[in-house]
Amino acid sequence: MRCDLTPAWKNLQHHAQSFAGFDLRTAFAADVQRADTLSLQAPHVFADLSKNHVDAATEALLQELARQTGLASHRDAMFRGEAINHTEGRAVMHWLLRQPEGSLGGDLAEPLALVHGTLKPMLAYAETIRADAQITDVVNIGIGGSDLGPQMAVLALQDFVIPGKRFHFVSNVDGHELASVLKGLKAENTLFLIASKTFTTIETMTNARSALQWFQAQGGTDVARHFAALTTNVAAAAEFGITTTFGFWDWVGGRYSMWSAIGLPVAIAIGAQGFNDLLAGAHAMDQYFQIAPLEANLPVRLGLLDVWYRNFLNYTSRSIAPYHSALRRVPAYLQQLEMESNGKRVDRNGQALPYGTSPVLWGEPGTNGQHAYFQMLHQGTDVVPLEFIAVKKPTHSLKDHHELLLANVIAQAQALMLGKADQGGHKHFTGNRPSTFLLLDELTPASLGALIALQEHRVFVSGSVWGINSFDQWGVELGKVLAKDIHARIVSGDVAGLDGSTAALLARIR
Repeated sequence: MRCDLTPAWKNLQHHAQSFAGFDLRTAFAADVQRADTLSLQAPHVFADLSKNHVDAATEALLQELARQTGLASHRDAMFRGEAINHTEGRAVMHWLLRQPEGSLGGDLAEPLALVHGTLKPMLAYAETIRADAQITDVVNIGIGGSDLGPQMAVLALQDFVIPGKRFHFVSNVDGHELASVLKGLKAENTLFLIASKTFTTIETMTNARSALQWFQAQGGTDVARHFAALTTNVAAAAEFGITTTFGFWDWVGGRYSMWSAIGLPVAIAIGAQGFNDLLAGAHAMDQYFQIAPLEANLPVRLGLLDVWYRNFLNYTSRSIAPYHSALRRVPAYLQQLEMESNGKRVDRNGQALPYGTSPVLWGEPGTNGQHAYFQMLHQGTDVVPLEFIAVKKPTHSLKDHHELLLANVIAQAQALMLGKADQGGHKHFTGNRPSTFLLLDELTPASLGALIALQEHRVFVSGSVWGINSFDQWGVELGKVLAKDIHARIVSGDVAGLDGSTAALLARIR
């Protein structure tokens, strides 16, 4: 049943009316156990949900909504390998990429064998590159999920990255990005990874061809040694001169592909054992998502909280504030994961939805964000739920830095909740601003894997409740199609049939 047709939805609408007077300070005063009651421990991730605009009745009604919309059965269908991506007729099995070898039978035994049939040679190749002292720079050329995931992970795990090698990520078709990277490189010391499932993605292939031209202009001749492809189009890669390829499958969406061959730069950076630990952390979260009761299941609780905020309290965005510099690309990664997955306006049957779906995600690492956009979070006219991500133990030995960092993140959560009275108005903080606090003991491959899998499943939960397909991305295509036409017109100058604004812009840039 679509969520807005359930009894629970109507009950939540009535319940939301009472939240005009909800105050976190009053809620804590009335319930000394609130922090314990609204905290959960999942694999590698502790979550304090107590500073959110929820009470026991909210939680109960959201759980009822999950049951009435069939969330558990939809989740189980995904883990059975059913084609829940119905608009493309595909299964959704990114979770299979981190499943231990030989652990599944039946219809899933063969695809799992294929996964490990690719994973093993990919990790062996990664170890070969790690041992090759001549290769000092690895350049990953991709876009979207072929860039955001690997880049985020390599940055996040910088303390585990092999010394003596630098990692670069190029995604933008803007030549300034590639040119800037190439300035500091030498052909004989560089490995290019071309990440494109079809080997036709225009931005990626434009950059790849320019990289090849640069390589040859620098005197490079051994393309097979200095280029590898993460693609299923082996023939096109071979025509390019590439002989080392690692593929993946149509049941792996781009924004869920970091665990596949797309993760090769991560494997080179942190090694085979590190990559296996990354997979193991994600797999632990997969198992937890499958077996934990819905009411004590962190991905479920977060996804339902997102529905509550978006549809009943009308909070239209969520800010992500990782208080760890290595996690600085996590907000950008989560933007694609959530907004590309759940930025949909029709339900599974193609019918227009009468309610909102994905919130807008945005953010910046703390403490930088405190001196930028936190002003709006504290005193702005809109209520924006904030999600803090903190790490308990540092990997550096600099005195006082980490204690000060943790003091800031805890203080910000406290300040958002408590506020500050000031009769003059300008220094008045209303408080009662909601936040979620996610805490890792350490930032390791395993804990990062668990954190990202948690976010994947959270997005699944909200998309499932909303009754949308979280695994297609038709909205990406229209602009790309039109760009091909505009590109030809830039060359020819033909403006026939264009709208007035597009024709005028075309004339101006020519």
